[in-house]
Amino acid sequence: MLSQLIKNSLEQCIHKVSEDLGIPGSSAVKVALEQPANADHGDYSSNIAMQLARTLRKAPAVIAELIIAELKSSGSVNGLLQRIEVAPPGFINMYIDWQVWATTDFAIPQAGGEKVIVEHTSVNPNKSMHIGHLRNSCIGDALVRILRKTGHTVEVHNYVDDLGNQLADTVVGLLNVPLAGEHVRFGDYCWDIYAEINKEYAEHPESVNKRTEILHALEEGHGNTAWIGNLVAGQIVKEHVEEMRSFGIHYDLLVWESSILKEGFWSSAFGLLSQTDVFVQEKEGKLAGCWVLKQSAAGTGAQETQETEEEHQKDKVLVRSNGILTYTAKDIAYHLWKFGLLDKDFAYSEFGSGLWTTGLRGETLPFGRADKVVNVIDYRQEYPQAMVKQAFQALGYSEQADRLHHVSYGVVSLSPASAAELGIDTSAGKSSYAMSGRQGIGIKVTELVRLMEHSIEATRSDKNGLSSRLIATAAIRYYLLRFNLGTEIVFDFKQAMEISGNTGVYLMYAYARASRVLSKGSALAESGTGNSGGNEHGGSREYGGHGNSGDNGDNGSSKHSASSGLDGSSAHGDLPLFPPQLEAAELSLLRQLSLWQDTLYTASRELTPNTICNYAHSLAVLFSNFYSACPILKGEASSVAFRLWLTRSFTDILGEALDVLGLPKPERM
Repeated sequence: MLSQLIKNSLEQCIHKVSEDLGIPGSSAVKVALEQPANADHGDYSSNIAMQLARTLRKAPAVIAELIIAELKSSGSVNGLLQRIEVAPPGFINMYIDWQVWATTDFAIPQAGGEKVIVEHTSVNPNKSMHIGHLRNSCIGDALVRILRKTGHTVEVHNYVDDLGNQLADTVVGLLNVPLAGEHVRFGDYCWDIYAEINKEYAEHPESVNKRTEILHALEEGHGNTAWIGNLVAGQIVKEHVEEMRSFGIHYDLLVWESSILKEGFWSSAFGLLSQTDVFVQEKEGKLAGCWVLKQSAAGTGAQETQETEEEHQKDKVLVRSNGILTYTAKDIAYHLWKFGLLDKDFAYSEFGSGLWTTGLRGETLPFGRADKVVNVIDYRQEYPQAMVKQAFQALGYSEQADRLHHVSYGVVSLSPASAAELGIDTSAGKSSYAMSGRQGIGIKVTELVRLMEHSIEATRSDKNGLSSRLIATAAIRYYLLRFNLGTEIVFDFKQAMEISGNTGVYLMYAYARASRVLSKGSALAESGTGNSGGNEHGGSREYGGHGNSGDNGDNGSSKHSASSGLDGSSAHGDLPLFPPQLEAAELSLLRQLSLWQDTLYTASRELTPNTICNYAHSLAVLFSNFYSACPILKGEASSVAFRLWLTRSFTDILGEALDVLGLPKPERM
């Protein structure tokens, strides 16, 4: 990475300056780099001289000059720095030689094959998925792509809670609630059944006892009820997997909660926990008979208040007095297996092409045994996730606890306009409307895609590019990724489909526009006709039109070589000579391109897909500015060659970002 090369060189120079001044040890100061918003202040800048002033007992400007002298004598970071200046009171401003940068191979620190298990989606198998579930899947899949891009070996899990309350409620409903109507899929039918049985519970609270009976039957795994539960969960999971496949989301392994029980995972985990002082069976009080994981507020990050105690009391219980395991108990066992800390394993069979599932019979395969685990679960599960980590610490697995990461995110609600379009009563005048599976309020993923697909199709003048369905799924996916993880999203159909602004559609248009320019540049090079008279503008900014991509004509290959006859000379293979003085729009685009590896690495370390979204949007905006300010196909041959190279670099980097985000790379919208 460019920034890391500069940091390393600065650190070496600081070490040398410190030794020369007879003050060793000052080199331990952490070097911070920033990219100034104003390019006049350098492509990179550091305030390290000011940090060292007290230690080295010299003025910051003097220290900065000493560091710069060392940088220059050591080769100015392999020639990457064209000039280095001191700015009061001691900033070191560095200016990149972009010709050298373009010929330099950079690499981000690789994970060396570190194995990461990413668990995401993990939707209860009791009804169709809604948009809140989809946010989980999109975040998880983006993380999988980011981690693979940065050299990790990634195993993707989808955990199926086929022993939980939600499935039990659906089974209770199927056995007791008569329901008719038009339903395309079984999951849609169960959506309505689930809402109806929860109405029944509200009107007749004593009927909740049926849930407990079903839960016992599901855990025992024998008889009619268990088979019904198995069939219900199996069909709905099949629908979930097919639905996510349409978004480009795939899994390696389905882990069924029932397998954890039947394979004796909990028995092994129970044996381990029983050897600790924090896992005890309560003898009296309201938790009498329960096996409880004792914990302090400090261990979970919770404050010691009565409200907190009551809110999370159920999460401390691992085994209820009636013998039923809590979700957290099974999750502890599951995570011990993920890290290879249990003396148990699953058997595996194929659920579908390339997708495996756990079971009682099947093959032995090398799943699990991760170096790191990432769980994508919404913020409401923060406390149970903390309990899993505390169980690991109690068992002496502190290293694994540190390598267990909970990626928390905010829930999704509907904007008033979107809620009204779905027929939800918005007379209360709320700013957003929460979804509730128990009340049957929300938008199913299939319904959302259909609505957006029809809306896009109705506004398209040219339908020869991407399908309206593919545009719809890409727009939805990006909308759910672009927000900070902790943000609660208020989903709005129209905003997600905007052609301008920070949307997936805008990014795809930018890619198509650049591809179109490259295609035309290649055609001109082959014909030897020189330039085309500049960038083409005009046309409509609507789906399927080429106006937003700025180019009209036949679609062609976007592949391009900058030395294909348009440039008169080449400085480095197919790299053209850069102009002595870059236009402001050219420099801004180059600066953003140079940040890609840093951005990707940061996203992989911080597990933040929205970091990629922010980068990609800024890149697309800067290309649009460059496209408007600099005629790419008009001018001297050397200018055309450079700008085509810059356009090709843009498509390469934006294409990588789109891949990581799971969006298509259209040469035509």
